[in-house]
Amino acid sequence: MTSQSPIPHQFITSQYDLILRRGKLILFDIGESEPLDIGIKDGIITAISPNLSESAHQELDLAGKLISPPFIESHIHLDSVLTAGEPRWNQSGTLFEGIEIWRDRKLTLNLDDVKNRALRMLQEQAKQGILFVRTHADVSAAGLIALQALLEVRDRVRDWISVQVVAFPQDGIYSHPDNLNLLEQALEMGADVVGGIPHYELTREDGVNSVKHIFALAQKYHRLIDIHCDEIDDDQSRFLEVVVAEAIKTGMGNKVTASHTTAFASYNNAYAYKLMGFLKRTQINFIANPLINITLQGRTDTYPKRRGVTRVKELWQNGINVSFGHDCVQDPWYSLGTGNMLDVAHMGVHVCQMTGRDEVNACYEMVTRNAAKTLDMEDKYGIEVGKPASLIVLAARDRYDAIRTRIQPSYVISQGKIIAATTPAETKWYGEDYGF
Repeated sequence: MTSQSPIPHQFITSQYDLILRRGKLILFDIGESEPLDIGIKDGIITAISPNLSESAHQELDLAGKLISPPFIESHIHLDSVLTAGEPRWNQSGTLFEGIEIWRDRKLTLNLDDVKNRALRMLQEQAKQGILFVRTHADVSAAGLIALQALLEVRDRVRDWISVQVVAFPQDGIYSHPDNLNLLEQALEMGADVVGGIPHYELTREDGVNSVKHIFALAQKYHRLIDIHCDEIDDDQSRFLEVVVAEAIKTGMGNKVTASHTTAFASYNNAYAYKLMGFLKRTQINFIANPLINITLQGRTDTYPKRRGVTRVKELWQNGINVSFGHDCVQDPWYSLGTGNMLDVAHMGVHVCQMTGRDEVNACYEMVTRNAAKTLDMEDKYGIEVGKPASLIVLAARDRYDAIRTRIQPSYVISQGKIIAATTPAETKWYGEDYGF
């Protein structure tokens, strides 16, 4: 994602389908532009100029509102969304009770169940400005119902939201004799990304072998990698170093993502410093999930309680790509959430102690352009002439203001079409009637 020029280029065209007038464009490495017009035709951004003289079939006067690339959900489990309390609530609040509850809930999964919940969630996400989603699909059960459902949903919604599906062996690759075959079968069915969960394998040796197997499958099927890695408070859970080693050996670095890595927050600083040096060699991506990480982790601590979020600030300071995700919305692991990525960024600002102005802006980038890099979709992402016209309009002064207010987008435009519009609620103050 290159930074945009303050005075972008313009293509010659006689007519636009849509013109956005007088909007301030986010220039990530600079700030915000002066008011600009954006011309859209056939779903493509064809002009960006201080003042377009042509007309369009439809025009929106943004009156100085912020124009941003859309939000990206880097990490969610659409197969389990909207199931909180089914078949029971997670009383301990732990990752492992959530896994047990989900093991029972998925016994009743069927295609319509998964598809209907996933579609409802995607619609809610799109209303909130999310137009790119990476979802994990549990492939630990015979029949691969969750995977099949999410692949069908992915193809059904492609005209308004882009979805990547990760083949995710929730119960581990080696925990059941069929899981190895199920994972490969999922890739043959069309899963976009190979997943894993090495810290939940039966032994460390199985965990190491699972990482190596994931890389082998990714190379065989030419897929991306996204591993649930060290999502535990145990400072001896060190599968990230295995991922790093395989990334270096295979040269796949920027195609690899380590999700969660919450144990990284518990490593002693000497080891973490050594590991950080290796990370800079690999160009692998990281995904933190602040809402769920701060909820699930530290459950066995007394005081002080660990925050349970990976070293986001230090990774960012070292130039390593980090993005944010929800992970869960109203499911056995996290019973709250609406799908708003600004909620995630807002929590990231707090729990990662990234309250400096540049740091707040960085948290905004973790739900936008950093996430596009994680999903390897930079060619389809960004507000530039010649790219798909997928963007959002926010009634905010800048990125800081957007995170502070967590405001709903005024407009969501996907591939040149306005798919959602929100009018802010208006509150009338009656205090004057009472003399205050």
